[in-house]
Amino acid sequence: MENSHLEPFITNDSVVFGLLAIALGFIFYTSNIKIGFWKKFYSIIPAVLMCYLLPAILASSGLISDNTSNLYFMASRYLLPAALVLMTLSINLKAIANLGSKALIMFLTGTTGIIIGGPIAILLVSVFSPETVGGNDFDAIWRGLSTIAGSWIGGGANQAAMLEIFQYNPEKYGGMVLIDIVVANIWMAIILLGVGKTERIDRWLKADTSSIERLKLKVTEFTDKITRVPTLNDYMIMLCLAFGAVGIAHFFGNNISDYLTQNFDSVSDKKSFLSFLGSSFFWMVVLATIIGISLSFTKAKNYEGAGASKIGSVFIYILVATIGMKMDLGKVLENPGLIAVGFIWITIHAGLMILIAKLIRAPYFFLAVGSQANVGGAASAPVVAAEFHPSLTSVGVLLAVLGYVVGTGGALFCAYLMEVASHL
Repeated sequence: MENSHLEPFITNDSVVFGLLAIALGFIFYTSNIKIGFWKKFYSIIPAVLMCYLLPAILASSGLISDNTSNLYFMASRYLLPAALVLMTLSINLKAIANLGSKALIMFLTGTTGIIIGGPIAILLVSVFSPETVGGNDFDAIWRGLSTIAGSWIGGGANQAAMLEIFQYNPEKYGGMVLIDIVVANIWMAIILLGVGKTERIDRWLKADTSSIERLKLKVTEFTDKITRVPTLNDYMIMLCLAFGAVGIAHFFGNNISDYLTQNFDSVSDKKSFLSFLGSSFFWMVVLATIIGISLSFTKAKNYEGAGASKIGSVFIYILVATIGMKMDLGKVLENPGLIAVGFIWITIHAGLMILIAKLIRAPYFFLAVGSQANVGGAASAPVVAAEFHPSLTSVGVLLAVLGYVVGTGGALFCAYLMEVASHL
């Protein structure tokens, strides 16, 4: 769409933030109405999906734009780590360990689906539209698709590594980012639609959900025991813990990534499997999670009773709204051939996950979070996990961190397979 290059109507971030807050307030207010039109509406479309769609509609209409806003940066760098601390504050590591191996199996299945999905998508599209997946030298489409593989297995750091390794034409890179955002967000929307039908899906998968229910029960019992009316003192201490941790995570995250980049060639070399260790965002997420888990061994975990995870959820929903701003719905049809490659790719990923979930009788929760820990990364996996139950957020966080670790290696393997496929 041409208007994507035009200045949006509102460029002042204070006003944009106000609009996003109004959108979130409207969604939460209407989703709490238990009669009439709104009850029917939200029984079909989950509230969290609307938190993506409303900002996307505002961005697509040219009213606001992610290109002129720093709100996503603010939310992902300040609010996300604060939310990770507040939501892992009362984590029960023993209960999470009792979830067993199925969560890990589903995560690795998701990674495998991305690795094989790319080359298969290229082969299928090349049958009826070879020019869509062609291109020579640095314009070769497989080079561009390698950046999507990096993003969908790990995250932004792995995506940047793939761009550096395969040197895809920077002028055409925007098209790849578009496929990444559009396809990943539509897939996330489908996953969220399934959250409301979890019991039905679990019945069809013949899943054993007892370990998840036990974790929910343990956390709920603990929360009920410590729940109290929060005071101003409670709120100030929680903000101190959350944003103090954010400061620590940024300080050490930046220093660790700088030190590793300057002293280890394998980290500074973007072509290396270990290049993700040079990402300050990766270290920020890891350190915030470690601080949150460490606090769970202290009396600080009792702040869950004053609403720690609820404040964390507020931060997460602001992040969700800023992610929604990145999606220009009008661009979905801009390059139908490449969008088709993206959809075939994600369909193979989804199909493999459903097949393995059915075979090992894994609950839908493991399928959804295992997929998002790959495709969505640290920004999306906790959101999806929290939709099932706030106590499950930490499972999403831990799997997303694992995604960063396998991201560059998995994406490199996928890229080489795509190169072979594009020459067949």
